[in-house]
Amino acid sequence: MTLDATFWVTISFFIFLGILVYFKVPQKVKETLEQNILNIKNQINEAEKLKEDAKNILSENEKKISNSKNEVKNMIVRANEEAEKNIIKTNKEFHALMENRKRNADERIRQLKNQAIKDIKNASVNIAIESVEKLIKNSLDKSKLDKIYSSSIEEVKLALKKKSS
Repeated sequence: MTLDATFWVTISFFIFLGILVYFKVPQKVKETLEQNILNIKNQINEAEKLKEDAKNILSENEKKISNSKNEVKNMIVRANEEAEKNIIKTNKEFHALMENRKRNADERIRQLKNQAIKDIKNASVNIAIESVEKLIKNSLDKSKLDKIYSSSIEEVKLALKKKSS
């Protein structure tokens, strides 16, 4: 039986496999691979947890943004309502002020009218007194007296018209 090179390569191969099994190399490779697989699975699980946490944080932030937008809208609505109330209040105050000024002006006009009437009465009395003085000074006959009386009445009427205008 001749032993050729393939036989020795086959024997060497089986011896090599035996040494590998003896030193438990396949088990160590298997353990190393399983350890790597476990590490990768743990990293994947951790990444998924981080992803879920990120989704939760994102949804919380979106809720906060939504709430903030609603708060801003509410603040704007309240500000508009407050502005409208202030405008209405200011309008009421303005109208009240104008009403007071109108009443004051009406009162002043009434006072001026009463004063004008008093002035007209005083002027008529003065004119009448002056007319009487003229009559007494002149002591004229009845026809001249009637003329003076008529002219005095006309003067009083003219004076009244001037004062009332």
